[in-house]
Amino acid sequence: MGTVEPVPSPVILSGSDGRDETAAERLDRNTIELLNELRVAGTGIQIMFAFLLIVPFNVGWRHVSSFGRTAYVVTLLCVAIASVLLIAPSVHHRILFRHGQKEYVIRTANRLAILAAVFLAAGFTGILILIFDVVSNGVGTVVIGVATAVGIAAVWFGLPLMQLLVHKGDGPETATVEKR
Repeated sequence: MGTVEPVPSPVILSGSDGRDETAAERLDRNTIELLNELRVAGTGIQIMFAFLLIVPFNVGWRHVSSFGRTAYVVTLLCVAIASVLLIAPSVHHRILFRHGQKEYVIRTANRLAILAAVFLAAGFTGILILIFDVVSNGVGTVVIGVATAVGIAAVWFGLPLMQLLVHKGDGPETATVEKR
């Protein structure tokens, strides 16, 4: 009988988060976490996009000011771009499936999701500006727009960036998502 080659054992990574997992297990976990996050954002974008697509077909649309029409077009473009950016990781995954590119897919999807969030924030702001402009005839529209943009920027981007600054140097878990 021939000799039996020993199967190499996977390298176990012990991260600062207390997990003992192989590099492949970590990539699999990161993929699942990312997909769950994209699902949440995707649902929000679907609702926003549906709302924006029906707006011009409403009877009252012809009474919208040129400012409102401009806000609508910019908002629609922002939400469309966010949609494209959030769908891209699925397309990348399908094209690169079983080609050993999972780390690339995760790293790229992470960046695209953050960029999509920027456009989604602009879309949320635009929708509120558009609605407030129509409902209140422009009174306070700028205030609502600025408050919305600042609020979203603070909650979505400011809080996690502050966390990174406060815990800078605590270890690889606080440095980048890719190393989680």
